[in-house]
Amino acid sequence: MLTVNIHEAKTQLSRYVDQAAGGDEIIIARAGKPIARLGPLDSDQTKQRLLGLGKGKHQLPDDFDRLHQGEIQAMFEAA
Repeated sequence: MLTVNIHEAKTQLSRYVDQAAGGDEIIIARAGKPIARLGPLDSDQTKQRLLGLGKGKHQLPDDFDRLHQGEIQAMFEAA
């Protein structure tokens, strides 16, 4: 684990971000006291989501496109 001063972190930010993306963890310090940690994201957050996981768990009524049609039309006509 690398510890760097905040001034150095600001001037070399892209280098430290690349290191963090590679798996390293960098501690950023102010006056020698750690204040922040720069590290890689969890692999779960960077994985692509799978489509279709909810298939078959939800159903729409056959008349979904006509639900509350009268009430909706009345709202438009009242204006």
